[in-house]
Order: sequence, then C-alpha cells, then structure tokens
Amino acid sequence: MLDYEAIGLKVGLEIHRQLNTRRKLFCDCPTEVRESRDQITFERYLRETQSELGELDQAAQFESRKRRRIVYRMDRASTCLVEMDEEPPHMIDMESIEIALTAALLMDATPVDEIHVMRKIVIDGSNTAGFQRTCIVAMGGRVTVDGHEIPIQTITLEEDAARLLNTSRGYVEYDLTRLGIPLIEVATAPVIASPEMAVRVAKAVGDILRATGRVKRGLGTVRQDLNISIKGGALTEVKGVQELELIDDVIENEVKRQLHLIEIAKNLRSRRLAKPPQQFHPVDVTTIFESTQSKILRRSLEKGGRVMALLLPGFAGLLSMESHKGLRLGSELAAYARAWAEVEGIFHTDELPAYGISADEVASLRKFMGAGVDDAVIFVADEERVAVEALRAVHERALMAMDGVPSETRAAKPDGTTVYLRPRPGAARMYPETDIPPLPIDEEYLGKIRSRLPETLEMQAQRLAAQYGLSHQLVWELIDREQLSLFQEIVEKTGVAPTVVAVTLTETLTSLLREGVKIDRLDDQSVLEVFKALGEGLFSKELLRDVLQRVAENPQADVKNILTSMGLTGYDMEEVRGYVIRLVEENKNSLGDEKIMKRLMADLMKRYRGRVDGGVLHGILAEVIREKRLRAGG
Repeated sequence: MLDYEAIGLKVGLEIHRQLNTRRKLFCDCPTEVRESRDQITFERYLRETQSELGELDQAAQFESRKRRRIVYRMDRASTCLVEMDEEPPHMIDMESIEIALTAALLMDATPVDEIHVMRKIVIDGSNTAGFQRTCIVAMGGRVTVDGHEIPIQTITLEEDAARLLNTSRGYVEYDLTRLGIPLIEVATAPVIASPEMAVRVAKAVGDILRATGRVKRGLGTVRQDLNISIKGGALTEVKGVQELELIDDVIENEVKRQLHLIEIAKNLRSRRLAKPPQQFHPVDVTTIFESTQSKILRRSLEKGGRVMALLLPGFAGLLSMESHKGLRLGSELAAYARAWAEVEGIFHTDELPAYGISADEVASLRKFMGAGVDDAVIFVADEERVAVEALRAVHERALMAMDGVPSETRAAKPDGTTVYLRPRPGAARMYPETDIPPLPIDEEYLGKIRSRLPETLEMQAQRLAAQYGLSHQLVWELIDREQLSLFQEIVEKTGVAPTVVAVTLTETLTSLLREGVKIDRLDDQSVLEVFKALGEGLFSKELLRDVLQRVAENPQADVKNILTSMGLTGYDMEEVRGYVIRLVEENKNSLGDEKIMKRLMADLMKRYRGRVDGGVLHGILAEVIREKRLRAGG
C-alpha cells in the first residue's frame, strides 16, 4: 500500500460536462445530433501563432511540428459556417450562461462582474479555428465531502472540441458535430490527498451539475482531467478520464510512475558516466542490419528506410528496470518518439536480442556505436528524416530522466494507465477573443437565478422516494445511473408500475451489460417504446428482460416488429375479457372458495403467459368475479 501522506500527494480536478441546451455556445446549431444528406468535407493545415507578447506556446509548437493534413467532416443539420471558421461567432448562448451560473451559485462561488471570452490556442485539429473559445463565469466556491471543504478555483464555460475519427502519420480526421457544444469546467484546488477522496470529490461536483437538470448524459458527455504531483516529482496533467471509477486507478498508477522515474534518476546520478551528450548525434547503422531476419526492420528497409541509432551513456539496464510492474523508462522514451515523430516504436539494447534481431547484430551495433558495458543504444527504422526526429525526442527525454519526473500532459487509457500526450501548455496560449464583446452580469440577473435554484440531489431523492413508493437506495441508483428523467417519463407515459421501471433501468440493464449485451445501443426512445408496449399489454413484464435484449441486438428495428418476431403480438383485450367471463361462468358454483382466484389465475397464466401481463389478468379476473358476485347477490 502506498502512503500518500508521506509521498505528499496533491490532486486537483477539472470536471467537464456538456450542457443540455437548445443551441451551441457561439452559433444557432442544435446540440442534439441530427443527420441529413447534406454532408461536407474540407481540409486545413494549422500552425502555431505568437501570443500578444510575441511568445510561442510549447504545446502548440509540438502539434505544429507534425504538419498534419486535417480533414473535417460535417453535416449541415448539426453544423454551420461558424464551425468551419468561415463566419464570426454569434453572441454567447445565454441559456448556457444561466446553467453555468446556477451551478456556480450551488457551489457558493462568486460570479464575475463581466464575462470575457478568451481564445486558447489548440492546433491539434480539434478546432477549425486553431483555438478554443473559453470564459470564466465564477471564481471561488467549495464543495463539502466527508466534512472536508474542497475549494473551487474557477468555473469556466467553453466550447467542446470536434470528435476524432481517424489518425495516421501526417493525417488526422475529425467530425464537427460535437464542436461548439457548451461545456462547463469546474476546477478544484490541488488539495486532494488520496485517490479515494478524488473519486468522492468528482462525484460531489458531478452531483451538483446534475442537480441543475440541464446537463447531457451518456458516453462522451463527461470527463475528468487530473493534475497530480508528489514530493520530488512534477505536476502531471492527465486528460480524458471518462469513468468516475477510473480516477483512483489513474492516480495510483501515476504516483507509481513518478516514484519509478525518481528511482531511475537516483540510479543515473549514481553512475558517473550517466550523462547523455548535450549535442544530439544520431548515427546511420543501416549496414549492420542489411541481412537482418527481423520482419519489422526488413519491412522498413524494403520501403527505403534507414536505421538510425543514438548512444545513451550510462543507461544500460535502466531502460528495462521495473521498480513497479509494467513501468519502464524504455516505454517513456518510446512514447516520446511516437508522439513527436509518429513512429511505430523504438528498439533499445536492454530488450535485445528479440524481435528477430540476433545477438551478433546487437554486438555489432554496440561495437559500431562505441558502447561500453554501462551504455545503452536506441535505434529506429524509418524514413531517415522521421527516424532522426524520433531519436531527437528520445534524446530530449533522456536528458529529462537525469532530473527525475518531467512536467507533461498525459492521456488516460481505459485500463487506468496513462501515455505521454504532449508538453504542458503555458500562459502564451491564451489571448482575448476580439469578435465577442464582454457580457456584464448584474445583481438583478443573479437574483433571478438565485430565486429558482434547484433542489440538491439528496432532496430530490427524498421527494421522489415518497412520490413513487421507492426505496431511497433505488432512487439513488437511478440518479447515479442518470436514468431519473427517463424513469419519470416512462412512468408518466406508460402507466407501468414505478418499481418495475426502476428495477429494470438499474438491475436489469446492469445484468444485461455484465452478460455482454451492448445496452449502449438502447437509446431512451427505444426503451420508452418497450415500456409503452408493456403498458398496452402486448407482452408480460416477465419477458421485459428478453425484449430489451432483443431490441439492443437490433437497434434499427421497430419495437413492435421485434415483438412480432418473438411471437409477442399481444391479445385483443376484449377477447381476453370474454375468455375470463366464460371461465368465471364455468366456475360460478365455486366462487365462494377462498382459493378460486389462485386456481383461475393459474388457468389464465397458462393460456396467456408472456403475452398478457399477470397484473392485467389479475385485475380483469378480480373485476369479473366481483361483478358476478354482485349480480348473484342482487
């Protein structure tokens, strides 16, 4: 177990959430995805620009060096000339401002007097303009978690980025549908001291945002960025943690990575020879591998590539050293090479012979490079220009290894580990937006927002539990799964019992997911249609799970067609009632029997099982028996 207090862990969170508004932040396009046949494709090349002080941001320089051809795909139903950067932005969306200020007041933050839109340089292609528009709406504030007050630094409103479709060397492709959707960002102070607390803080902020009732839900609508540091390490920004449950894994893995790099630096400093030359000196070693049996090397050489190598004095044994499982300096160097030069990977002598590279080739390489027993050799097979660029990145990262942990931006992976993404941006990336005037925020406007602040989720949970006769725990499961609004819509429009709806949206869907059913294919409308069919008596609730699974497996099919294919076409309820009347008439002499209901229900369930809900049958039977007894008594 890691002692996070002794390690000096500090974590700050940046919680991002899409807002559920009618229009995008700076144009009139809808935030709900719409599709048409009016598709457009166009290309751009982006490069870095200087700030107002003549400075260049290192993150922008990193992206600009790739000189990528950027292809954009857009649908006229969801995008316009603003997303193309062919038309100035419209005035900022006031609905988004109201939602952001509502969240700010719920966190006891102080709204700014004037909202000033800024441009943040982003030239990875995710925004056609080469920058993202962003503005601070409030500062300060707090959330309380387990009795601890976690300060909020800023609450920001910004436009979401385009969605990445494909990427390869020198090429990247984006879909513009998501570009411009309003995105709120809540940044906490870096005072969180454990992974578990980070998860709870993220949930607390998320609960406040959800309490507004005006945030989007579903895959891609929420993400967490983490700023992580430890004693002797460096501030690392981890981007794009999609799942709340991954936050603690990401933090733990990042702490282990930094501890590993600190240990590597100690080992390097203890070796007198461990000082990579300041001058970058790549060497062409292609002749050594002219007859290689390595498929990877041969594939590159057959395309006219070269094998370029770099000597790292004093690094032998340290590139493959694992002070924590799966963490190696060699992987760090390879990540830099991939990010800066877009190569597939690198080779180093700590891991050879392997990959078809023989021991004789390794010995020849070491001799050619003048490597001693304490030295390592890195080499890359690719176009000469690309290979040299990859080795340059390796050389720069090796120099950083002498000092320990570099400050950088990393991307979260689905398994909770991270990978190098780019250098951390600096202040040079921000400058004012000249196309949008400042927006004053006066006390009268804030007073109106304060007068209609929503309930907290806990207050909603208590009210809804009483309203629908559900347990407090079941209501919270609906809230945590962000199914509350769908639950209410289903109950109101179908008449299905609230407990049946709640259990289905929580336990049943979770069970299907565990069995491998792709329930993400079940959109809200499809689920609603299934419950409508249930409410109409087209099938019984015992088959609800099977119907949902079939709909998930056939997301494009009509729900009633799926029911027909399952043999669940339903019954004419007049025919059902007629059969019940005949059944009761046949058993009229036994209506005084206490067990008559149970016996007749067994007959009805045998006849209609799966096609008519048992509750519906019970209601019809009880009504017919009651009428029969009244007539007999009269």
